[in-house]
Amino acid sequence: MSGLIERLGAAAGLAAALACASPALAGERTTLTGDWGGQRTDLAEDGIIFRGDYVSETFSVLDGGLRRGGGYTQQIRVGADFDLDKLAGWSGGILHLTFNDRRGKGVSSDVVGNRLPIQEAYGGQYTRLTELSIEQQLDGGRLDLRAGFFAMGNDLGGMAIGCNLVNAAFCAHPLSMSGDSGWYNYPNARWGVAARYAVRPDVLVRTGVYQVNPALNDKRNAWRPFASGSTGVMLPLEVEYDRGGKGGLPGHYKLGAYYDSSRVTRQGETGTVKGRYGVYLLADQMIWREGSGNRGLSLFGQFTSNPKASAPITRWYEAGLVKTGTFRGRDADTIALGVVHARLNPRLRQAYVDAAATPVDYGALPVGETAIELSYGWQATRWLTVRPDVQYVIEPGAFGYRDTPNALAVGAQVKAQF
Repeated sequence: MSGLIERLGAAAGLAAALACASPALAGERTTLTGDWGGQRTDLAEDGIIFRGDYVSETFSVLDGGLRRGGGYTQQIRVGADFDLDKLAGWSGGILHLTFNDRRGKGVSSDVVGNRLPIQEAYGGQYTRLTELSIEQQLDGGRLDLRAGFFAMGNDLGGMAIGCNLVNAAFCAHPLSMSGDSGWYNYPNARWGVAARYAVRPDVLVRTGVYQVNPALNDKRNAWRPFASGSTGVMLPLEVEYDRGGKGGLPGHYKLGAYYDSSRVTRQGETGTVKGRYGVYLLADQMIWREGSGNRGLSLFGQFTSNPKASAPITRWYEAGLVKTGTFRGRDADTIALGVVHARLNPRLRQAYVDAAATPVDYGALPVGETAIELSYGWQATRWLTVRPDVQYVIEPGAFGYRDTPNALAVGAQVKAQF
């Protein structure tokens, strides 16, 4: 564990050194590598915008779980957006290209043994193609269409406010979506067509048609977007109300539903079921603003519901708050607190009891897993964020049908924009 703490301290020390070395740049430079001697701006004016970022998450489990220990994981993402109007006279067209690389160890998978990942950037620890798509804007920007190979979760079912926390249950989609159907979040890309339409400036409708292909999650298919294995299509529909569009306190309210046409194993019973579906409600709202800037307090919440026949997670409950602007002069820093509970399908619990070689008390099995997280986001510079973090996982063995001690994990996340 000492090695993990040393790496955590080194990361925080590096962040502090970078923040203090050139304080003048904190208000000017938005990326680590700057403007490349003016070439970055010139390329952007010509229609080519480069993107890149780094995320690391280092955690140690101090108590509970399967054992004590820790892990470090990282993600490097690079890509570019090509303005086809500037490059080829294609009005309203944009080409997106993104690659992703993940490395490291999972604390939840290897140490705690729980379902709600303590590290958001863990999963699929290899290099892959994550996006190759074309976006087209029509009707003065009211209608936005995208087609190609990309992650559907980038457009639907997300809450940006949740990424003020580190656990993947908060940042940025309810895991019941991807855990109960062929809904794929970043970096898992699929072929699809997406549409977004602004009914009014404050009301958006999103929908699309996406391939369901579990084989594309395999490392061997990281560079094979046309790999076989499709089981059906995903059909989502989401309506969003943006309350801050009229100058009031910012708030976002999303009501959605989805249907996956795949035939899958019936949960806790023999046979199969045709089709998986779910409904969700997501909301965040600033309830208090300090002055005219971004300082203030916001609340957020999530709820999802899925049928027992096809869903391992039948209910999802989440709530939290984010305070933006902490101490004097720290207008971009945040303090966030979140609580999430994933309810295990009771049919799976009963099936485990029925199949056990020795008698098992159904009532003694955990009904689900809960995670509580407290995080402080230190905006060291405009391109660097350091996030010390504490997480407490209750009933971490729920989805493994075992009694595992509640786990306490501490660590930090570092984010840098290249």
